[in-house]
Amino acid sequence: MITNPSSFLFVENISKNFKGLAALTDVSFQAEKGEVIGIIGPNGAGKTTLFQIISGFTKPDQGEIYFEGNVINGKKPHEISLLGIARTFQIVKPLRTLSVLQNVMVGPLAHSFSFSQAEDQALSILKLLELKDKKDVLAENLTLPEKKRLEVARALATSPKLLLLDEVMAGLRPTEVDRMISILQQINEETEVTILMIEHAMRAVMACCSRLIVLHHGEKIAEDTPKNITKHPAVIRSYLGQEPC
Repeated sequence: MITNPSSFLFVENISKNFKGLAALTDVSFQAEKGEVIGIIGPNGAGKTTLFQIISGFTKPDQGEIYFEGNVINGKKPHEISLLGIARTFQIVKPLRTLSVLQNVMVGPLAHSFSFSQAEDQALSILKLLELKDKKDVLAENLTLPEKKRLEVARALATSPKLLLLDEVMAGLRPTEVDRMISILQQINEETEVTILMIEHAMRAVMACCSRLIVLHHGEKIAEDTPKNITKHPAVIRSYLGQEPC
């Protein structure tokens, strides 16, 4: 695949080492506006490290991240958020003692919305995430599936152009996975936000993604449509044939 710095998102030859251990090695790919792309691979493949670098929590040792034509690596997480990149985390960390509505209002308030505008936007997002009926519930009292959806809602409330979802379906039952798939498809259709999603649930990435990128030991070993990825010898050998999905 030909990469281009003028793409919506362009990741160029990213490498990162931690105390001599290569977490990522020369990883490159691009994403266009409105795409939904899955990042898959075994545990320890470097998937979350890649998200850490894109979102500014970790600096790469080598390579560049271009977002809308501008280099963003080296910027702080809040600066990258203001540019239009939001992310979720594997371990959900809502503001426990605030209500669901208040959790989601933080995003628009940070972008200088008025209180009433922030509330209206938060309610709209909660409706999309099927959490509007929980708006007055303290975040700490939600179930795991509800906390997962709240994590997505909080990220979406920053009005992102690019949404990084880190295993938002981990630990969910099949019915809740299906529910999240439907919600993500609706988010992509209604907002045209570009989505990069790390997932082990192959059913989810097959349903949501137009393209999959496979990492193994920090290297990109394949990039193709979901249908073709499932037939890729290196992917079967390193991931699909050994790791539970």
